[in-house]
Amino acid sequence: MRIVSVSVGLPRTVEWRGEVVETSIFKSPVHGPVQVEQMNLAGDRQSDLTVHGGREKAVYAYPAEHYPRWREDLPNVHFDEAAFGENFTTTGTTETNMHIGDRLRAGTAEFIVTQPRTPCYKLSLRFDRLDMGKRMIVSGRTGFYLSVAREGVVTE
Repeated sequence: MRIVSVSVGLPRTVEWRGEVVETSIFKSPVHGPVQVEQMNLAGDRQSDLTVHGGREKAVYAYPAEHYPRWREDLPNVHFDEAAFGENFTTTGTTETNMHIGDRLRAGTAEFIVTQPRTPCYKLSLRFDRLDMGKRMIVSGRTGFYLSVAREGVVTE
């Protein structure tokens, strides 16, 4: 796995479809070293720990290889960096060659693949499209969650 971009974000409150929602799906790239901690990256925090975060979902990785296909499928949608709320945008690893239990190293940190992403409604909020979660599942381009096996430092 090679990390193309490291992104973090803190919870923010947004209005979506007439409701006030707290979300951390909006991530921004950081440049330089980032501390990897047991539950997340420095500068990152999940909003709803009942479905996101925790030891089994400390870091979300999404393959850069999927972005061209999304741009093709949805030409009127802008896909900026970390568009899917990922912490790591990666190359060389996709859902077809990653398996639960695989160990990955990046910088001085080590990770374990724990599960594919099951998108919640906040992905739809992010793109303002009610069908985004379904599109992601049907496409098989879900990315995957990582637990932190060894804390350390990563860079893009």
